[in-house]
Amino acid sequence: MIDVPISALEVAVVESGTRGVETLRDTATFARRLELLGYHRIWYAEHHHSPAIGAFPPVVLIAHAAASTSAIRLGSGGVLAPNHAPITLAEQFGTLAALHPDRIDLGIGRGPGTFDEATARELRRGAGPATDAQYHDDVAAILSFLVDEVALGPLPEPWLLCSSTAGAALAARLGLPIAVAHHIRPDNTFTVLERYRAAFIPSRWCEQPRVVVCVEAICAETEQEAAWRAGPMDVVKAGLLKGLSEIPFPTPAEAAAHPFTAEERQALAGFRAQQACGTPEAVVRRLAQLAADTGADELMLTTPVYDLDARVRSYDLIKKHCVATKAP
Repeated sequence: MIDVPISALEVAVVESGTRGVETLRDTATFARRLELLGYHRIWYAEHHHSPAIGAFPPVVLIAHAAASTSAIRLGSGGVLAPNHAPITLAEQFGTLAALHPDRIDLGIGRGPGTFDEATARELRRGAGPATDAQYHDDVAAILSFLVDEVALGPLPEPWLLCSSTAGAALAARLGLPIAVAHHIRPDNTFTVLERYRAAFIPSRWCEQPRVVVCVEAICAETEQEAAWRAGPMDVVKAGLLKGLSEIPFPTPAEAAAHPFTAEERQALAGFRAQQACGTPEAVVRRLAQLAADTGADELMLTTPVYDLDARVRSYDLIKKHCVATKAP
């Protein structure tokens, strides 16, 4: 049984054989369907210069989805502070929160959102990677501008995205809730949580530690189909293991024919064992165990599979099985 809210992280995959405009059309459909399924919130990630993931600004996707839904929370997972002026982010998300009260989240992260150094420099107007001090100053400035400058009424709910103890320490010092990137660096999850909870200082944003754990979850009626659906993202991950970021998001059939090396298969199997992939029973059991082990207040599922219907079907199976396991 999963006794915490369940949400979704949408990375706006641009599938092989499709165009970005089709991915954009799917985002509103995805939001409406997850709202009907009873998911708590959807977050959108910032990415740049990738053939597999659309370079769609989270603030635009949030506005688009908010206009197509009525209740589900929507936010960034996240916007990357070094790529934006703090006052701009405060204005954008303050405006969204005023238009859609009590529905908007501002998830803030640090990375560049790209593996391409030239693109990262373009995003930062020629500047190099942000230092710890610069990132800390940016996050503090965003929060200050939200309160003191924007002041449009209802505020967005701020979150800090964390995959390291440095991020955990910053979130704890500022009294922010955190979203832990278990789907990216699962080996760091428990160390991050320990650091965050031990150092947390209450603030106007959060009175006590509050944690979302983000996990990759791919669910289908059979283990074989779930593995088939996971194949395209395996190809992308295998490319990243080699330092290749220009990997398109293939079809499941193309992924099944991909020549993975023995080392890649071992690495992918190790990663998948820490996520949730398989039948509804297996996935819900794994998610419940992860929630219990981490003490998460919420789970956020990312499901990078080919085809909108297959992606929504995965979320549907998980949600239905969660309800079924709670029945007397």
